[in-house]
Amino acid sequence: MRMRSIEAIFLTIIIIGAINWGLVGFFQFDLIARLFGGMSSIISRALYAIVGIAGIYCLTLYGRMAYVDQDDR
Repeated sequence: MRMRSIEAIFLTIIIIGAINWGLVGFFQFDLIARLFGGMSSIISRALYAIVGIAGIYCLTLYGRMAYVDQDDR
């Protein structure tokens, strides 16, 4: 299965979000909030929303992976 460009972009966004969550979990440091003026700034909230949308979109990858696995048999 070849990854489309949009999927690669969303996967990159999710990885950035996961790294940010790791920083929050291990060090109580929110990099996005620090860079963009706090958790409640418009830019931070937009970035959090984009990460969420990317995560929801990537849920569809599970269904497509199962479909590809069936074709391989």
